[in-house]
Amino acid sequence: MFATAALMLAIVALGFLMHPVSKPKKAIDFSIDMSIRQLAPKLGVTGKALARELKLSLDVSKIKPLRKLGVTHEELQHVLHHILSHVDATVKYYVYVALVVGGLVFLTMLGRPDGCNTKQRHIWYPRSPYIVCLLFSVIVAGFILGKSPNPMEGIVKVFKSIVGLYPDPKAKLIAFGFFIILAVVGNKMICGWACPFGAFQELIYSLPILRRIKQKKLPFIFTNTIRAGLFIAMLLFLFGVIGDRKGTVIYHYVNPFNLFNLDFESFSILLTVIIALLGSFIIYRPFCQFVCPFGFVSWIAERFSIFRVQIDHDQCTQCGACIKACPLEASKGRVARKKIPADCFSCARCLNVCPVDAIQYTSVFKIGIIG
Repeated sequence: MFATAALMLAIVALGFLMHPVSKPKKAIDFSIDMSIRQLAPKLGVTGKALARELKLSLDVSKIKPLRKLGVTHEELQHVLHHILSHVDATVKYYVYVALVVGGLVFLTMLGRPDGCNTKQRHIWYPRSPYIVCLLFSVIVAGFILGKSPNPMEGIVKVFKSIVGLYPDPKAKLIAFGFFIILAVVGNKMICGWACPFGAFQELIYSLPILRRIKQKKLPFIFTNTIRAGLFIAMLLFLFGVIGDRKGTVIYHYVNPFNLFNLDFESFSILLTVIIALLGSFIIYRPFCQFVCPFGFVSWIAERFSIFRVQIDHDQCTQCGACIKACPLEASKGRVARKKIPADCFSCARCLNVCPVDAIQYTSVFKIGIIG
């Protein structure tokens, strides 16, 4: 346990040493008499990205002065503040790795003491290490290091770069690949253990109140249909299939990660945060279930996860203990041997309730265990 904690801290320390957190850029005196072509390079964004920030068409003239495009001085200053306030927190990638490593070691090695028989299963997988990781995620990966990068932006920025809102699509694809790898190494571990807004929802849901209401689970086909529908709608709006112009990102209006910068640029963002956090008292990770695009894609990627909850169906008596303990329909789907069960966030709730010890968190390559 101490070796794992030391390794996690070493990974985070290495991140801070190699990638110190940058400070917000100082304001520059720009004028609406300047063009997008003149402004964009100084701000480190593409012309299309600046046009979108100014609520102009992506194909608008990049050489005309902003004044002639109808942009006011106040609008320009608001956009400048938004762009220049961005802080590069590359160190967060190291924090994510540390939390996933810690969670994976706990689930596969430390959570269940060696030589402990099933009569002592109530002491398996204690909640305290999980809670500590969640708190670390919210405080450090969230409020200290800010909203970016995060898994949700990781996938959205790939598609934004395709329409020209970022200068280097390859860099965004690599960032997305990083999050997917963490999701595949351990079943949705990046979402379950490292994502700061996911962790915030988990902490609220874990409070020992309203337990009777929490026992009622929303049908996965219902929540996932909404989540998939939003993802498809995002693509249609972003590529201009719906709407009058390309570049509209509907997730910008419901991005709860703005909470960690205390920057609620629209009322819809504030409303999203309030609904998600209040809803977490009775619904398990509502934003993850209903909205998050990375949650949707990582659910698909779960089919390839190396470490995951595994059920020995020869030993399973289908008593329903794990189904009751699971906050979603993940255990229900696995017990029923569904090919594509509901999301599993590797929360460990099912791992110490099986009376016949038919559930383990282990590698898919372990012989004798079938997911």
